[in-house]
Amino acid sequence: MIGFGQAGGKVLDKFLEYDKRSGSEIVRAAIAVNSAKADLMGLEHVPEENRVLIGQARVKGHGVGADNELGAEIAEEDIDEVQGAIDSIPVHEVDAFLVLAGLGGGTGSGGAPVLSKHLQRIYTEPVYGLGILPSQDEGGIYTLNAARSFQTFVREVDNLMVFDNDAWRKTGQSVESGYDEINEEIVKRFGILFGAGEIEPGGEVAESVVDSSEIINTLSGGGVSTVGYAAEEVEKQSSGGLLSRFKGGDDEDDLDVANTTNRITSLVRKAALGRLTLPCEIDGTERALLVMSGPPKYLNRKGIERGRKWLEEQTGSMEVRGGDYPVSESGFVAGVILLSGVTDVPRIKQLQQVAIEAQDNIEEIKNESEENLHGLVEDDEDELEPLF
Repeated sequence: MIGFGQAGGKVLDKFLEYDKRSGSEIVRAAIAVNSAKADLMGLEHVPEENRVLIGQARVKGHGVGADNELGAEIAEEDIDEVQGAIDSIPVHEVDAFLVLAGLGGGTGSGGAPVLSKHLQRIYTEPVYGLGILPSQDEGGIYTLNAARSFQTFVREVDNLMVFDNDAWRKTGQSVESGYDEINEEIVKRFGILFGAGEIEPGGEVAESVVDSSEIINTLSGGGVSTVGYAAEEVEKQSSGGLLSRFKGGDDEDDLDVANTTNRITSLVRKAALGRLTLPCEIDGTERALLVMSGPPKYLNRKGIERGRKWLEEQTGSMEVRGGDYPVSESGFVAGVILLSGVTDVPRIKQLQQVAIEAQDNIEEIKNESEENLHGLVEDDEDELEPLF
């Protein structure tokens, strides 16, 4: 995982924290890249030797100030610095590269597509993007940055997974606490997805395994992806074992199996029809992957198969994969759905429209500003002569 820019670095840091907390070892290697020294210093979990400061010659460690053209330029100029950090990791152990970036700012928005293009040229492993869209209330320049970066980023990666801040910000929430919660939501969803197929030491083997090849096949074909999530708690018994509202009781009888099957199907529906990382219409999705996670006794093949078939009907896709990811100690049963190749996404159309308006306004203001400056500085009679 390579976190590019401020938002990308923070999400990367959260992934590493999740890895330590859950013991999932999703992140084989982590690199943070930024043009702002303070942002790199603020990271807690990325090893110091894997923090790469770019643009020193141009911006002296102070960032690019939301100028994503400058962000792209310094990424091009200092790509060897980033490659130097990548050279120190065992790429042969890596299933794929994931470049994380906020698309509204300057460094990540401009640099992430540049880095992705570079990685595609050098490595045979797939290169994916995780792009975070800014909230509408962040202003026109951020929307314009995001629209331009999105258009470029999606062309330079094997698949672009998108998280829309606008769908997740709560009203009245401070920006800082809002983003912290949002980053937690990002990591929760993608953590289960990327963790599928990783077997705990001495742990349970899945009934129907989802491994990295299933994820890679679902993401193949390019385009834009979104992720759905739903979870239900399983209660602890006083003896310390897991019991459940989820399962309906302790006995392994037919009623129990039917109940578990129905609950899994219900979670699949909630995950697909609830709040997606990028809200969209799921009909017309090209490929999908369902991962059910939780204590093994609450996962059954019949429920997963039924959920998978339901997803096939709803998306109209002939490529819907499904399987389980057993986590013995989990207090939840969770369903994660990856929808790849989505095209009916009103938010992207709206983003592009607002960006076009912002672009026109910025041009207009610039022209007006030049006229105003001319009016202020020049004397009407041409009596003054400039120095040179």
